[in-house]
Amino acid sequence: MPRKASVIAAAAAVAFTAAACGQESNGLTVPPPSGDPKVCLVMKSLANEFFKTMQKGAQEHVEAQGGIKLIASGIPNETDVDGQVAEVEKCVTQRVDAIVLAPADSTALVASVRKAVDAGIKVVNIDVELEPGALRQAGLDVPFVGPDNREGARQAGMELGKAIGARSKVIILEGIPGAANGELRVKGFKDAVQQSGMVLTASRTANWETDQAHSVLGALLTANPDVKGVLAANDSMALGAVKAIEEQNLASKIKVVSFDNIPAIKPLLLNGSVVATVEQFASAQAARGIDQAVRMVKGEKVTGWQKTPVEVKTKSNVG
Repeated sequence: MPRKASVIAAAAAVAFTAAACGQESNGLTVPPPSGDPKVCLVMKSLANEFFKTMQKGAQEHVEAQGGIKLIASGIPNETDVDGQVAEVEKCVTQRVDAIVLAPADSTALVASVRKAVDAGIKVVNIDVELEPGALRQAGLDVPFVGPDNREGARQAGMELGKAIGARSKVIILEGIPGAANGELRVKGFKDAVQQSGMVLTASRTANWETDQAHSVLGALLTANPDVKGVLAANDSMALGAVKAIEEQNLASKIKVVSFDNIPAIKPLLLNGSVVATVEQFASAQAARGIDQAVRMVKGEKVTGWQKTPVEVKTKSNVG
């Protein structure tokens, strides 16, 4: 394997199983395409550093591998579900061989996936798991390549518990309602709250966005001046949370944990504003998703959850 591909693959030592079989579309076995497979990578907001990192890693991976044509796209903001639907349908129109999808909404994108599969396109789900019930109802079996969001959030939450102690009041900043990874992270945070003896004062959505987190948390801190900790479901919201905390001169009293380990969070880990975040290896997720998609295009069957790792980052190991 070329060096870049080896580095990316090593970042996420993911076990997977796959049995060879013919491709099927509408019940008919079809041969794999001739020439280099064309793969669409459809992500969420490219305003989020996490997805910029994912896109860069995906491009480096296909360049190192060779023999893959990659079309990468994202949406302007995290709530633009209609925009992401349009991106998926554009891939269908372009007659790509496979789509690797990080859905903005776990249920709303299922109909678009159905269209893609009906057109004979292989689909791999990454980052945010498509809603299993909606997939079953649509008659779809789509492999998922992604982390254990609940466990990662629990581990980050436990770091907050160590930092602020039992009986400390905390606030959760949630992602977009309906996004499976956001819901799992909230569950993981609540697991940590219960296990460490912290007290949950409020849990509100800020839709993954920095500006919304700033305004939502600012109002919550005014109403709850005795809060000691904030659990943000992604780093973008953590950035807004830290700004709100600093504006109310509470930086010495309130600590934050989050999820994603984007570059902008490192200085906050080093200065102690953020106690912990969770690395989920964006580049490796995209690389694994593309690899699985290519295997499917070549006629292999890939199914189930291909779990990718998480790693809690703190001041001691962020370097």
